[in-house]
Amino acid sequence: MRVPLSGSLRLAALGVAVGLGVVLGVVLAWRGASLLSPGHTTISESVVIERLDAVAKLITTEAIVRDVITYENTRLGSRKRSLVIVTGKTLVGLDLMQVQPRIEIRQRDRHITLILPHARLLGVDILELRTYDERRGLWNPFRPSDRDTLYQIARRQLASAARDLAVVTQAEVSARRFLVGLFATDGYTVQVTFAPAARVRAP
Repeated sequence: MRVPLSGSLRLAALGVAVGLGVVLGVVLAWRGASLLSPGHTTISESVVIERLDAVAKLITTEAIVRDVITYENTRLGSRKRSLVIVTGKTLVGLDLMQVQPRIEIRQRDRHITLILPHARLLGVDILELRTYDERRGLWNPFRPSDRDTLYQIARRQLASAARDLAVVTQAEVSARRFLVGLFATDGYTVQVTFAPAARVRAP
């Protein structure tokens, strides 16, 4: 059972806006350095990798997600049940540490092609577990192990809820927009493509 929350979407957008604000500062800093340098800047593959490494942690999307968990357990014919609302923060972005991007540069027309791994869920933090209905069985009380199980279920459901909210797609749209602007200050056009990790690694 999932509770759709417009508030979650608004908070997700806020996380993107904050991230893009930091990213804009990075772009302006590079732009200022380019303007201070005489002549045209020539971007090499090593420069592209350096810039991607510098901003990889900034190209992320945060979303506050809420979901409902119905937990049941039966032991010795005695059933316990709990209704819990879980609130968590999901972080989605590009994992450039595990998969290096493919980079192709055409200097004659100052064009950069980047083939990046798809954005993925990088982490889930549980912020709150609120119990609204808890019924213990006569021979089946709630134990610490039940709380551990609830945390595991909560993490799985929050990850699923983040996918339902299209946070991964939103992260890729934000990353593409940012990377195009990152190298445009040096007079380069950028084409960003997302692909499975196996394709990214291919020569």
